[in-house]
Amino acid sequence: MNKRTWLIKLRKRKKMTQQEVASKAFIERSYYAQIENGIRKPSSEVTAKLGEVLDFHASSFNLEENPFSIALKNAPVVLAHCDTQLRYTWIFNTPDLVPDEHIGKTDIELDNNEGNRALMKLKQDVLEEKAPINRVVSIPLKTGTISYNVYAHPLLNEEGTIIGVATASTEIYTSNPKEGLNKHT
Repeated sequence: MNKRTWLIKLRKRKKMTQQEVASKAFIERSYYAQIENGIRKPSSEVTAKLGEVLDFHASSFNLEENPFSIALKNAPVVLAHCDTQLRYTWIFNTPDLVPDEHIGKTDIELDNNEGNRALMKLKQDVLEEKAPINRVVSIPLKTGTISYNVYAHPLLNEEGTIIGVATASTEIYTSNPKEGLNKHT
């Protein structure tokens, strides 16, 4: 198992020590350290408590070893979770950037461009309308522009409270101005 750098970044974003997280989640610090280091996978109860303390959806742990993750690796699909401030708490299969660079940041903090502003608007609309929304968003990257069909829906905790937005983005069009390539998927 790999070190859970996404979890470490969430803890540091909250300016908490491992001991503080462990205490609030009612677990031993050494157990929490093993979770961060990828040595142990927490129980569903501990996962829920950690999610409450660090503001992430408990499914983030389940997605690590899910068979769908293997099937989606290198597929033109990006999956993500963000909190109610639209800061990423988990991301999978992102182009051009290391996924851990996203954690704790909004799309505009990553790159303030028209596509990222449209993506943030989509997520904000999901939070305001409390309903799923589907839109096409075009993101300019170093390698060209990628258009995605983005399906975004409210992310709920076990009590049914909205704690963020989950997105599934499927690449539908890529343009590479350097090579003159256009690809429809």
